[in-house]
Amino acid sequence: MTGTRRFYAGGFLMLVAFDTLAQLSFKMAGEQALPLEFDSAWLTRVFGQPWIYGAFAGYVGAFFTWMRLLRHAPIGPAFAASHLEVISVLILSHALLGERIGWPQIVGALIILAGIICLAFGEKGDGAPVAADARRRCDAQIP
Repeated sequence: MTGTRRFYAGGFLMLVAFDTLAQLSFKMAGEQALPLEFDSAWLTRVFGQPWIYGAFAGYVGAFFTWMRLLRHAPIGPAFAASHLEVISVLILSHALLGERIGWPQIVGALIILAGIICLAFGEKGDGAPVAADARRRCDAQIP
């Protein structure tokens, strides 16, 4: 595996991991903060348990990982691949929280995967030079 491919693979795995951490942590924080009442007791419940901080950490990590990836990756496949967290959250919600996965979820996950694959193959043609040229022009404008 080349250095570039390794960078993309590792970067997108980190992005999916951070996004998945954020989504699952928000779900757990929300469940432990019930009943939903916007008052000081509710805010104390939300910020008094660790899941909310896992969500914040996941979003911060995803933000910085995403910014790093966008500096190097073609935008089409990068944006599509960033949606892999929908599938990882689906699978981990089923495994860890016992949520049901039906045919609509399975079909949706397959459509997401098909879209990512189509964009990845489409970008191998002319997209990489265009992305590199756009990046050079953008870098030249930044003081």
